[in-house]
Amino acid sequence: MPKAIQYSKGSIIYFEGDRDDRIFILQRGMVLLSSTDIESNEPVSEQVKAGEFFGVKSALGHFQREETATVVQDAIAVSLTVQEFELMFSNNKQLIMKMLRVFSNQLRQIHRKTESILNNVMEDQQTGMLAVAKAFYEDEMYRSACDVYLKFLKRYPDTVRKDEVAKLYADAKLRSERSAQRSKLMDVSDNSSEGSSLPIFSLPAFERFKKVYEPGQVIIAEHEPGDCFYLIQSGNVQLVKCVNGSSKNLDILKPGEFFGEMAILDKSPRSATCMAAGRVECLEFNKENFEILITGNPQIALILLKLFCKRIYDQKRRFRILVVKDLQARLADVFLMLDEMNPAAASKADKVRRFNVTVSDIAHWAGLSLDVTRDEINRLIEKRKIEVYDTYVIVHNIDEMKRMYDTRTQIR
Repeated sequence: MPKAIQYSKGSIIYFEGDRDDRIFILQRGMVLLSSTDIESNEPVSEQVKAGEFFGVKSALGHFQREETATVVQDAIAVSLTVQEFELMFSNNKQLIMKMLRVFSNQLRQIHRKTESILNNVMEDQQTGMLAVAKAFYEDEMYRSACDVYLKFLKRYPDTVRKDEVAKLYADAKLRSERSAQRSKLMDVSDNSSEGSSLPIFSLPAFERFKKVYEPGQVIIAEHEPGDCFYLIQSGNVQLVKCVNGSSKNLDILKPGEFFGEMAILDKSPRSATCMAAGRVECLEFNKENFEILITGNPQIALILLKLFCKRIYDQKRRFRILVVKDLQARLADVFLMLDEMNPAAASKADKVRRFNVTVSDIAHWAGLSLDVTRDEINRLIEKRKIEVYDTYVIVHNIDEMKRMYDTRTQIR
């Protein structure tokens, strides 16, 4: 049962860094959420008003608290378990849409900060889409380049660049066809991917939403307007980001996962390209039926809410790396992040870690050029901190990476 708890002025409900699965609703009084801005390192605070939730993201995502909750005026707050919150959330359509939009907006803000620090802000959506297509073309991913050019022409049929883009599309299409004739090895996916779609989506009523995509086919293109979102039924979907003219792999999505929902909620351009890694079957839902689908199926809304919690946490973790000035400390933090993402199965006494990443992957996470990354990596190799191979890296002592990061960033 939810519990109403009285707090006196000056009380701390929870501290930053705590692990706590409680979610709170402020009934009366005033609570201040205080934390440190990732980029400026300056203190920031947010006031919680009566009737508002707090502690949601860390509780749903099972992460450490990102802020300290201090009572600045005698207060009463209702404490809920995750299960109690889910029940309340599921029965309140207005709350469902409000929280999804709030979390979507938070994720978008972090994304914009990341783009800014990487100097990757496009002048406009059209320029952005053409940059994505060009990056695919230069990587000899002609099928994907062709798809983005075609999407561009459909989205912007009256553009002054129509003839230019049509020629680029024709060239990419010709090269794609030649490539397909030379090799049938593109489809390397395992369509028995782990995970499965939600049982509700197996009903015949959802068959009309089904779409099939071939290997390398672009489902949504970065920077294009967002008017649909998707649920993967089979196969894998590769998330790709165009960073300063180069394509960077972000993640692999598996059956049962959603993508494209953020643009639906905040009416913003796509933040990444999603392409089929092998043959993929998806359900495609448009803006018009999004709210009906979400509010009519609380299970889906909860999945999306938890997905936003994870993506916000992951994006903030990435952003923390990018603001580190010392390059050796930045690389050390990349390895620390990889260790957090892939907890070691070995005993705590074993400090050796193997990460299945390339130097190019590390450069992407660190937001550095490949040449600069290689120089910094070589320094770590010379100090015998790491060993680098074609497809993986060995860190000899993960605790030394933490000490290097702390020392060079002067954390006490």
